[in-house]
Amino acid sequence: MRNFDLAPLYRATVGFDQIADMMDRVLSSEMAQPTYPPYNIEKTADDAYRISIAVAGFADNDLSVEVRDGALLVSARKAEDDSTRTFLHRGIATRAFERKFQLADHVKVTGASHADGMLHIDLVREVPEALKPRRIEIAGTRTVGHEKDVVDAETVN
Repeated sequence: MRNFDLAPLYRATVGFDQIADMMDRVLSSEMAQPTYPPYNIEKTADDAYRISIAVAGFADNDLSVEVRDGALLVSARKAEDDSTRTFLHRGIATRAFERKFQLADHVKVTGASHADGMLHIDLVREVPEALKPRRIEIAGTRTVGHEKDVVDAETVN
């Protein structure tokens, strides 16, 4: 694991402490991040994303998707199986898990679906109108207004 000193960032900037904190959190927890369950993050459009998580063996009511403090929290807890089945090999993991995805500003969860052992979570970045770039029209100058200040050379001579 690499250690980065973010002190120069704190000394040279104002208001970017949240970004530095997030980088520090991600870099420090990168090694401790579990690999279960596997997931994909894909970009489906310019401002749209989809997180797909393999959740084989879980039903809809075993899964939980919530947004809390700017993070998407996905968790699953399988209800206890009361059957008396005896497994010779158990390769399908249905253990409880919790995955946390930090969301950028203005990223909203638009929906979630569960089909064929995959949980799909759709997200979209909705930039407010005040933050979108806008074109400022430049007013043209009228030649009529400027003609008042111009003196005809023939009338002066």
